[in-house]
Amino acid sequence: MNAVSLIAALLLSVGLPPLPSLPPLPSAQAETLEPFVATYDAWYEGKPAGDATMRLARLDGPQWQLDLDIHGRRGLVGFARLNIGQSTVFNTEAAGDRYRPLSQSTVRKALFFGRKITGTYDWVAGAAQWTGDVSKRRRDPVPLREGDMSALLINLAIIRDAVPGKTLQYRFVDNGRARDHVYRVSEEPEIIEVGELSYSALRVSRVEDDDDETIVWVADGVPTPVRILQRDEDGDGVDLRLIEYQGAE
Repeated sequence: MNAVSLIAALLLSVGLPPLPSLPPLPSAQAETLEPFVATYDAWYEGKPAGDATMRLARLDGPQWQLDLDIHGRRGLVGFARLNIGQSTVFNTEAAGDRYRPLSQSTVRKALFFGRKITGTYDWVAGAAQWTGDVSKRRRDPVPLREGDMSALLINLAIIRDAVPGKTLQYRFVDNGRARDHVYRVSEEPEIIEVGELSYSALRVSRVEDDDDETIVWVADGVPTPVRILQRDEDGDGVDLRLIEYQGAE
C-alpha cells in the first residue's frame, strides 16, 4: 500500500508547525515493494480501543504476504469487531505492476466464539472460493478478472496509485463476494497529526451509495496508510492511526 479491509478521525487544523517525523523510507510511488512493519493505535467509536500491526513480508520468489492484526482491549464495546487478523499472500510477477492475490484468511477472536475464513484465488481456473465460517450464500466460486484484489491489497494499491485529484477503481473480491470500489483522491494534501507525528497526507475517500464511508490517508514516502477510517451513519467506527513504522527483512 509502497505498501490491506482495514481508518480518521477529526481533521486537525492546517498550518500547525510540523512535528518530528519518522525516518524516510522509499517513496510511496516506488516501483518495487519493500518489507515493512507498521504499528497503529486502534480506536472504536472515537475512543481508544486497542492496537494494530500491519506487516509486509517477502516470501519465495515473487510472492509476498501482507498481514493486519488488530487487538481490542477486553471488556470494551466493539472488542469482537476489533480483535481480528487478516492475511493475504500475493504475487507481483505474473501480473506485472499489479498485486495478484493467491490466498486470503480472516480470523476473528472473541471470548466465547471465534471464526476463521480461508479463501483461494485459482487464476488457472479463473475463480476464487472461500471455506470455513462463511455463510452458505458465499461458498460458491466467484469468477476472477485480471486486477481483482482482496481488501488488504486494495489498501496497498492505494498507496501505490494515489495522485492528487485522481479517481481510483478497483474490484474487491473477498469473503465470497465481488464489488467495484471507487476512490477519489483529494486535490491537495492536508495536515494529519498522530500522536507526536505530523504528516502532509492525501485523503483518499471511497465513493459509497449508502451512508458507509471508508477514508485512507496517504503520505509521500510512507509505505503504509497514515490513517484508515471506517465511518457509518452513526459516526466514526474503526479508526487506525499510524504511530510507528520501519523497514523489515
